[in-house]
Parts: sequence; C-alpha cells; structure tokens
Amino acid sequence: MDFKGRIAIVTGGANGIGRATAMGFASHGAKVVLVDRDGAGANATAGVIRQKGGEALAIEADVTRNADVARYVKTTLDAYGRIDCFHNNAGIEGSVSPIHQYDEDMFDRLMGVNVKGVYLGLKHVIPAMIAQRAGAIVNTASIAGLMGSPNMAPYVASKHAVIGFTKAVAGEVAGYGIRVNAVCPGPVETRMIEAITEQIKPGDAAGVAERYKSAIPLGRFATPDEIANTVQFLCSDMASGITGAHYVIDGGRTATAGAVTVVGKGT
Repeated sequence: MDFKGRIAIVTGGANGIGRATAMGFASHGAKVVLVDRDGAGANATAGVIRQKGGEALAIEADVTRNADVARYVKTTLDAYGRIDCFHNNAGIEGSVSPIHQYDEDMFDRLMGVNVKGVYLGLKHVIPAMIAQRAGAIVNTASIAGLMGSPNMAPYVASKHAVIGFTKAVAGEVAGYGIRVNAVCPGPVETRMIEAITEQIKPGDAAGVAERYKSAIPLGRFATPDEIANTVQFLCSDMASGITGAHYVIDGGRTATAGAVTVVGKGT
C-alpha cells in the first residue's frame, strides 16, 4: 500500500483505532491530519509520527460541531490542498443500560458523536473530493451495526446508522470517483472495550472480557492495528473496485453465532 503524496484525515486520532490508522497511513507515506477533542493526545500521536520521519498535523476539534468540522477540513486544505483519504472514525460507547433506564443526555451525546459526527464529516469532506474527482472514505461502524446487542440499544442504533450512511452515500458520490466503505470491528483491545466490560460487571471487567473471548473463534479480541490495516486497504488502490461495502473484523464471531449479548450488571 503506497500512500506517498496522499493526504489522510483521521478523526478520533488520539488513541485506539484512530491512532493505529494514522500511524499506518504515515508509515506508508501519507501526510496525516489527526482530529480529536483530546488535543494533547492528537499532538502526542502526531509527535510520534514525526519522530518516525513522517508528516502529521494535529487539530483539536469536536466532531459534533459544524464549525469545528468545517475548520478541520479547511485547515487540511489550506495546508495540503486536497484530501485523498478520510477515516471517519470518532465514536463513543455510551452506557450499558436497558433502554427504559437509558439517560437522555447520554443518548444525545452518543448520537451526536456517532451519527451527527459521521454526517458532518461526510458533509464537509465530500465537496473537496468532488472538486478533485477522487477520494476514499471509510466510516467506522461495528458488528453492533449488523445485529442487536441488548442493553446497548442506542449504540446499536448509531452503528446501524453508520452503515446506512455508507451504503446511501456510496451511491451518491460514485460518479465523482469517490468510494465510501465501512469497517465493522468486533471487540478491540482499546479503552472502549475496557469501559464496556467494567460497566457490565464492575470490578470483574477481566472476567467479562474472557467470556466475550470464549465466544470468538480466534479466541481473542482484535488489535487496533488489524482494524487499521483494513481501513488502509479500503483507502488504497488495491480496493479501487470496492464501494458501499462493510468489512467485518471480529475473529469470526458473527460468522458462527448470533448477537453478542451484553448481559445486565451484576450477572
């Protein structure tokens, strides 16, 4: 995968999957723009890329705010003149709770990041790609976008929405030479899965994690680099004929069983 001379934006680039994707793009020659509410984390990742000889720009921004999204796109275009790859990745897990007990403020926050943030990213990045008549976009969905997961209904709904955006927008922009795909990770070794397992059974997150792993044919969670590798593939010329697709990276979990059930607290 050769990204020399290409410009890649990664939202949620301070840590986890976003950080791994940014590092991967840079290792293959791309100039990377890291966007995150955690400005210090984004700067730290950009610093590591520079230490390794790459070029990176960090932008502190809230993906739920139209002005912030417009600013990170403009800053990228002012600095580099184009956007070749866009990993529309920022997301949060929200609460583990039955829907009738789910906090409204948390619901609004989750939908703001996971749905509105994806929408705003597409809204502002796509015009730049239309102007250059080329580009590749990868949205971060989840296996939760393919099935139900009890006690995480808003998160599930948000990731179904991401897949819906991917399919619909792929058809809208294909004529401009723009491809839009999604990745659907299962549990990944990041802060997010640690937060979820701790909510399920406080004090025994490790035990919950082991139960998850026992239902995965590969017997482990995915790594951020494994998700990043798929994102890079979908943005590369090797995937030139792929658009409107969603790629599952879950160790075989959804291929061999039904929903990953998030059990209630205390069980």
